[in-house]
Formats: sequence, C-alpha cells, structure tokens
Amino acid sequence: MDSYVLSCCSTADLKKSHFDERNISYICFHYELGGKEYKDDLGETIAFEDFYRAMSNGADTKTSQVNVEEYEEYFESFLKQGKDVLHLCLSSGISGSFNSANVAKEMLQERYPERKIYVVDSLAASSGFGLLMDKLADLRDEGKNIDEVYAWAEANKLKLQHWFFSTDLTFYVKGGRITKTAGFVGGILNICPLLNVDREGKLIPRYKIRTKKKVIEAIVHQMELHAEDGLDYSDKCYMCHSACYEDARAVADLVEKRFPKLKGKVEINDIGTTIGSHTGPGTVALFFWGQERE
Repeated sequence: MDSYVLSCCSTADLKKSHFDERNISYICFHYELGGKEYKDDLGETIAFEDFYRAMSNGADTKTSQVNVEEYEEYFESFLKQGKDVLHLCLSSGISGSFNSANVAKEMLQERYPERKIYVVDSLAASSGFGLLMDKLADLRDEGKNIDEVYAWAEANKLKLQHWFFSTDLTFYVKGGRITKTAGFVGGILNICPLLNVDREGKLIPRYKIRTKKKVIEAIVHQMELHAEDGLDYSDKCYMCHSACYEDARAVADLVEKRFPKLKGKVEINDIGTTIGSHTGPGTVALFFWGQERE
C-alpha cells in the first residue's frame, strides 16, 4: 500500500487534518494579497476569514500555479525514496498546472526509468477535487495498486458533479466572468447565478435565479436530478464556501434531509485562497457523485 504516493494540489481545498489522516500529499499553489506573496497553504499562514475580509476591503489578489521546477523537486522527493507517484492536478479548464506537472514528469522519467509517475487532469476544482482524492484514498486503502487507482480516476472523474452559486457578483465582474452590466443588473435584481463544471473542467453559468432562498433550493434540486441513484444516493457529499458558512450550512441541512442514505454528514470546507481569489466571498459549492457530465 505504501509503495506509491497519492498526491494532489492544495486547490483540492480540504483541511490539513483531512490530508494527513488520509495520507494524501499535496503541493501548494501561490497567491498574492495586497502585493505580498504567500503559499496557498490551507489557511495556515493567513486565516480564511482574514483573507476574505481583506478582499472585501479592497485588497488586490493574484494567483500563480505550481511551476515545472517546483513539481520536479516535489516529485523527486518521493522517487528518491523508491516510491511511485500518482498526482492529480487542478482542472486544465482553469489552470495550466497539468502541463507543468507533465513536463516535470517527462524530465524525471529519464532519470528514474524504473519508477512510475502518473499525472491526471482531475477536471475538478476545490472540494470537488477533494472528494475525488478521498475516493482514491479509499481505493488505495482497499489494496488497489497504483495502476488500478490511476485507471479508476481516468474512468470515473467525469462522474464528479460540481454545482456553485454566488450571492456576491463583485469578483465575478472583476475577473471578467460576467460583464459589468450583467453584474450591475444582477445586483439590483438580487440574482444569484447557479454554475457547474462541464466535461472540459470549465466553470459554466447555467441559471440566473433571484434570491438566496431560491438558489439554495435550486442547487439541492440539481443534486436530486444528477446524483447517483437520485434520492437514494449513498455516497459522500462535500461542500465548500467563501466566508458564508451560514449559506453552506443551509444547503447541507437540505441535503441531509432529502438524502437519508447519505454516507455520513455533509463535509463543509473553506474555499481556499487560490480559487477564492477569483470567486471572492459569497460563493457556495456542492459536490457529489452522479451522472457523467454532459
């Protein structure tokens, strides 16, 4: 079981304790806040509430992915121990980290031809990425070898459903995801866009819903429509939020009420500083296993 390392990026947005308990290694993205650079280290350096408060107060943010040299050093630390590596990257639909990791892989395989290095484009983000990693840890702990876990990841990653909504359009406008006009009108009409992640791992607006109450109902309805086995869904459900825990809790309460066979309680995490730099505060996301994305 320990002959290979299961690894991902910090953008899987799980708690550090979760990564440690599941024996999942991770490498940190980077971000700037107010002109100073930090590691996206799961809220250890800067608490999430302080990060989002700074954004709300006008601090500029900027993100940067893991570069080739960082991946090379990171992967090699495991290869030197005689271990193989299975690493999943943040979706190529929103980041170039998959390409950087592959370049590092090719360089290292020349020096370590006896070792296996698998790099997977997760086509996932935030705690949806985390839900995928948790599943792979289950498979590893069941005794599956690296080839079997890699094959499962590639065959099933598109069955991971991501649904998001935002009650604050400020940073979606700032990042160019919606126009200034749409943001202005949306603010006046109290519109909360409902989005999901498509087959290419890109974030796509799907519905314009008025009022927070209705969008909370709508996101749970999408789980009813798309979850594996519908209301009999019996796997895990993860959520994350950016400085709006009460909204996430309201969604989680509905999910737990409508899906009585759920595997445990809904796990709620914070949206990390990389993804959060683009969403800003006010975003809630819901993740579950279901139909393959269309």
